[in-house]
Amino acid sequence: MWVASCVASCCASCACEACKGIASGISRKSARIAYCGLFTLSLLLAWLLRDFAEPLLEKIPWINTFAHTPGKEWFETQAVLRVSFGNFIFFTAFALLMIGVKDQRDQRDSWHHGGWMVKFILWAVLIVLTFFLPNGVLNAYGTVSKFGSGLFLLVQVIILLDFTHNWNDAWVAKDEQFWYMALLVTSLGCYVISFVFSGFLFHWFTPSEHDCELNTFFLVTTVVLGIGFALIALHPKINGSLLPAAVIALYCTYLCYSALSSEPRDYECNGLHKHVAAVSTGTLVMGMVTTLLSVVYSAVRAGSSSTFLTPSPPSSPRAGSRGKPLLTERDMEGGNDSDEEEMKMTRGSRRDEPRPVTYVYSFFYLIFALASMYSAMLLTGWGNSNIQEDIIDVGWSSVWVRIVTQWITAGLYMWSLLAPLVLPDRDFS
Repeated sequence: MWVASCVASCCASCACEACKGIASGISRKSARIAYCGLFTLSLLLAWLLRDFAEPLLEKIPWINTFAHTPGKEWFETQAVLRVSFGNFIFFTAFALLMIGVKDQRDQRDSWHHGGWMVKFILWAVLIVLTFFLPNGVLNAYGTVSKFGSGLFLLVQVIILLDFTHNWNDAWVAKDEQFWYMALLVTSLGCYVISFVFSGFLFHWFTPSEHDCELNTFFLVTTVVLGIGFALIALHPKINGSLLPAAVIALYCTYLCYSALSSEPRDYECNGLHKHVAAVSTGTLVMGMVTTLLSVVYSAVRAGSSSTFLTPSPPSSPRAGSRGKPLLTERDMEGGNDSDEEEMKMTRGSRRDEPRPVTYVYSFFYLIFALASMYSAMLLTGWGNSNIQEDIIDVGWSSVWVRIVTQWITAGLYMWSLLAPLVLPDRDFS
């Protein structure tokens, strides 16, 4: 119970925005933060019900329809899936409702930014109603969630690739020796951390007394990919940059660690428990908070990312700068001064012209819907019904999801480098 209260405290700042919105309304700029708070509440509720609602669910006849009552893990998984399904329906319904909203004079624009009391009641009713659905519906949702979670992970990878290229271009654009040195130091630092961390992973997950060929394969592949990124990026024909390669290499190392640490606790090649005799409650709390923040940040960032609003593919790393998106991050947060001045200067002639929305509302909700699926998979070990209290994302399903995500990340990054050579007739500028 103490763990739950700690997580609740860490999430309070985000969830509080939703409560404020319900009580007094919120500004247009704070709408996304309020949705973030509502989404965080759903994650916290799913986690609490996972650990404490099993006795109640076992007594509900349309849920416990078995002649022989299954183990508590099955009921814990059901609790998570039902909360996730209610959350998924809520955000999917709004995603469909907001299709085609292009300007702020559309009535649906006000629905997106207002009506928080109605939204909160609707959200709560949908979650309650999911506990009256038959088990078959939730089993089907659990299966679909695996594919939806994979799509969400793919979105995360695209955001990371876009972020690394934007980061590199921002420092190169300054055209000063200090920033070039900063690029070099940061890139080398990422590679040093990646290789040192890989050394620890070899020590922890390939114990000499056991045959751990699978773990060795994962680790060797990770190191080879990291080196390959640098070699391809720095090739004369590619003329890429080292910073994106270093960041992606570090991320791939993290994914490898995440995969190996998700191996069952009794697996002979998971030697991490030999170095950490007892995982402290504080560590579990930090892990849970990190998971929540990662999911929420990815959903909000993807819902307003310029990556998905550009009319053409991102520019090649060979180019000096990336193409300017239709909407910049500043524009998406509320416009810029030059636009406001222009509107004032031409107020008479443009008074009746509609003001366009600053991001794609339907896509924003879709990301939250996919994130709802992803969070359910995290809390249930990807639906294996063998979850353990205070343990998140453990099992062979989790291992392979992380490894495949690593391979997809590597493939997308290398394709972003090689695409201009493979398809010379395409314009990647």
